[in-house]
Amino acid sequence: MILTTDRLLLRPWADSDAQCLYQYAKDDRVGPIAGWPPHQNVEESLSIIQTIFSQEGVFALTFKEHPEHVIGCIGLLTGAKSNFPIGEDEGEVSYWLGVPFWGQGLIPEAIREIIRYGFEDRNLRTLWCGYFVGNEQSKRAQEKCGFTYHHTNPAQYFPLTNDIRIEHVYHLPRQSWVRGKS
Repeated sequence: MILTTDRLLLRPWADSDAQCLYQYAKDDRVGPIAGWPPHQNVEESLSIIQTIFSQEGVFALTFKEHPEHVIGCIGLLTGAKSNFPIGEDEGEVSYWLGVPFWGQGLIPEAIREIIRYGFEDRNLRTLWCGYFVGNEQSKRAQEKCGFTYHHTNPAQYFPLTNDIRIEHVYHLPRQSWVRGKS
């Protein structure tokens, strides 16, 4: 499946994306705020593509004019595939973007398309997002797209980053979504 926005193409990941993924995922400003360590080499990035990013609902973010150059990732994982304890008719939206593309409104643009996809194409009831304390960019992106605060998960250990984190959880019920308004 391929999704589009005004500027972006959301497409399945390919093994050939490993170099682009590594280029942005090695930056310690990207992964740690999202809950994963920076990538150490292209081989690790390829492994992530093959084991994590190859599942349904996970998309490579590219500009329409350059579909071969990945700039980030967005996903919609439902039910038990989510990091949250949610039902099969609910989905978790997660995302990251390479640093050179921050501040251009690309993530809210991609999130809006994922919301549409979740509610219209997947017929989901509620969408969820989370962000860790200190990641104000992610909070703003979620709020711009209509997500509202639901609860805060208490401090817990995250093995991928080997630290303790507090996560704020936001949600968007389908009945609160107005197409084109999020």
